[in-house]
Amino acid sequence: MKMTPMIETFVMHFGEMGSRWGFNRTVGQMYALLVITKDPISANQIAEALSISRGNVSMGLKELQSWQLIQLHHKPADRKDYFQTNGSIWDMANRVFEERRKREMDPTLSLLRDILLDTPANPEEQHAQEKLQEVHDLLEGITKWSSELQRLSPEKLDTLMKLGSGVGKVLDMKDKLLKRSNE
Repeated sequence: MKMTPMIETFVMHFGEMGSRWGFNRTVGQMYALLVITKDPISANQIAEALSISRGNVSMGLKELQSWQLIQLHHKPADRKDYFQTNGSIWDMANRVFEERRKREMDPTLSLLRDILLDTPANPEEQHAQEKLQEVHDLLEGITKWSSELQRLSPEKLDTLMKLGSGVGKVLDMKDKLLKRSNE
């Protein structure tokens, strides 16, 4: 399987972005290739397209399966395993966010809750706990807000994103009106 320059540019960039989203560069490249490939492709085709070892592909496919980002397909009279993405781009974004929440936010919130249950031994610890409570509240709020977003349909999420900058303007206008009414 040979990639065109346009496809190769996207796949390489997606690999770099994948490393920022919680999986390594090669796994990101593999996923990008699967995203833009119309039909399911085999591990050998992935290895050939990305010029990586079959073992590296196998490990990457297992990681993508653990994130539930890809699914296995079989073709009649063909013993090879073929792979394609599991769901839409919105599904992918939700899964990546959910996995990152489980791996990063949940352990941090758990640690913060444990620390906040301790009785501070001195004023420094009291101050630290106050700041940690702020961190906890922020992370808890982000987690609840993102859970609500994940429940929305892709169409409603798209509408919400389009409203994004307008919401800030409405809130600014509300503040100005409230300020005038209090004068």
